[in-house]
Amino acid sequence: MRILVVGAGGVGDAVARIAARRGFFEVMVMADFDLAKAQASVVAAEAAGGGGRFSAAFVDASSAESVAELIKAHRITHVLNAVDPRFVMPIFDGAFAAGADYLDMAMSLSQPHSERPYAEVGVKLGDDQFAKADQWEAAGRLALVGMGVEPGLSDVFARFAADHLFSEIDELGTRDGANLVVTDENGVEIFAPSFSIWTTIEECLNPPVIYEADKGWFTTPPFSEPEVFDFPEGIGEVECVNVEHEEVLLMPRWVDAKRVTFKYGLGDEFIGVLKTLHALGLDRTAPVRVKGVEVSPRDVVAAVLPDPATIGPQLTGKTCAGLYVTGKGKDGQPRRTYLYHVVDNEWAMANYGAQCVVWQTAINPVVALELLATGVWSGAGVLGPEAFDAAPFLELLGGAAPAGYESAWGMEEK
Repeated sequence: MRILVVGAGGVGDAVARIAARRGFFEVMVMADFDLAKAQASVVAAEAAGGGGRFSAAFVDASSAESVAELIKAHRITHVLNAVDPRFVMPIFDGAFAAGADYLDMAMSLSQPHSERPYAEVGVKLGDDQFAKADQWEAAGRLALVGMGVEPGLSDVFARFAADHLFSEIDELGTRDGANLVVTDENGVEIFAPSFSIWTTIEECLNPPVIYEADKGWFTTPPFSEPEVFDFPEGIGEVECVNVEHEEVLLMPRWVDAKRVTFKYGLGDEFIGVLKTLHALGLDRTAPVRVKGVEVSPRDVVAAVLPDPATIGPQLTGKTCAGLYVTGKGKDGQPRRTYLYHVVDNEWAMANYGAQCVVWQTAINPVVALELLATGVWSGAGVLGPEAFDAAPFLELLGGAAPAGYESAWGMEEK
């Protein structure tokens, strides 16, 4: 397996640090528009045991041609997209054109309904990719989409719950929460998102999508249906709200459930900031002219905030990704189960030099790539994680080193 990672930001860099300890691949090329970032990831990966398998390259992720040329030059077999979702389609198309398989952690962008954005779906997340599924299947090639943590591990949990825990599912409810705090050099808490603010704005301010078996997909206003969810391992109660996310668009395609939701524990301060950005037009992506220069307001916001890849030393606490499943167990009795994965930032920094949120996102596509390399997972077309057997993934993720990744997941009855 010869892997191209497009994007050497926080998640891409964490991918390299995790993969360096595994032997399932021959080559990993770290590519970025900022070549220095890619080179820094190579240095980190080699120091972690890369064995001379890592190299750096320039890529323009907005150009399918640039991606395809790089694939051909390095004889790449698998492309992992580790940049924000506005670049999904050029990378997706570039991989197909050059004959490589493809994985991503976020899917092609949505477009709200032009007349009823808070009631009806328009173009859904992933629609542009699924529109090309027949081409990928006919070519015998795989595009494994939504293979991060959320989406990704949460979708693996959905498959596992359906196959091993439940006979009937009322709701598949992804619930994400944390008790993370970022402080400045004086120990004062500051506003610094632990993940790409570009992506966070996109998913939090777009109309959230909900799926119900008798209605299909529909939307609500942002931050709807607040609920307090009690997260495990000391995180505690966090208020969660509806957010647009890929799980709701993926899970119903392969798993039977009466309802599918995604709720994110944002907190009042974060929601207030997002609402202010929206009110001021700073969430917009279309360029505006400022003193003779064309600039995207959202790019300006991203530029003035700390880089999520660099805040690890200032970050404390834990992050939890998980899926709350309700319905009937295999015994026919009512069941409410939360399947989850918790990462402590202190542990992630000490063991990988990566902050917990990006590390938790990065480990899942690496596990998936290993399952593909060994033939445990295989398929053709545009497929979500739910299309594959979940048990081998969870065994490899939580298994003891050196065979497994030694990253335990948990299950809590509610």
